[in-house]
Amino acid sequence: MSSSTQRIGVVGYGHLGQFLVDRILRDGSGLGLSLAFVWNRNPDKLRGLVPEDLILTDLSSFSDRRCDVVVEVCHPQIIGEFGPHFLSQSHLLVGSPSALSDPDLNQKLRQAAQQSGNTLYVPSGALWGGQDIQRLNDSGGLKSLFIRMSKHPSCFRLTGDVLSEWTEGEGRRVLFKGSVAELCPLAPNNVNTMAAAAVAAGSLGFSGVQGEIVSDTELRDFHVVEVEVTGHGGFSVHTVRRNPAKLGAVTGSATYNSFWNSLLVCKGHGGRVYLC
Repeated sequence: MSSSTQRIGVVGYGHLGQFLVDRILRDGSGLGLSLAFVWNRNPDKLRGLVPEDLILTDLSSFSDRRCDVVVEVCHPQIIGEFGPHFLSQSHLLVGSPSALSDPDLNQKLRQAAQQSGNTLYVPSGALWGGQDIQRLNDSGGLKSLFIRMSKHPSCFRLTGDVLSEWTEGEGRRVLFKGSVAELCPLAPNNVNTMAAAAVAAGSLGFSGVQGEIVSDTELRDFHVVEVEVTGHGGFSVHTVRRNPAKLGAVTGSATYNSFWNSLLVCKGHGGRVYLC
């Protein structure tokens, strides 16, 4: 194995985790990637699917596997518990950037990246034009940002009873509209696209970026992400992205390849937050 090969640790083995693990095992050697470990809350789900020597049962011992990049595709809670420790040892690709809506954790992660020189990578996911938003923000030209995510109700994983009951044919229902800071705890698994936008729009932050989640029983085959960017001097952009998705799927189909492309970017960009 080449000394330039990047060792990747995957935390979480849901649909996205399975996709990444299978892709690394299949195509990784030709791209300079190899698996260091795979962790899942229930390790039994890994048996027979992941080589036994790659299964990590105790996440706190991840540093023994000498990773270059840890990829979190599990839950924001894992970032809260292990994020700073991951960054002290390796680059970190955060699949649950909604965790960054917690200002204290956000600061701890940024400090950990700065102190270690490792990069905190935030994937664009289903966000279209993330780098453009970031450039507008960095130039001081960003005035406001609004994102609407519309999905079939079966695709939402919400806390509380916001969507406790729904019926087929009920059509469109606005579930929540407000700041992304308020939305992230409500729908931690559904609004990572909004979280990525809040990272790109650093001058506005999670409290300044506005979001809306919509349940629509007509959206049986795709998710819809609408982004409205307003700049100074009358500048504005409105994009609508239709992401094919199966009923009940939290993540749209196109997001898988987007996440894979983000992983390929994780070569080290210094001790900072980097949207990829």
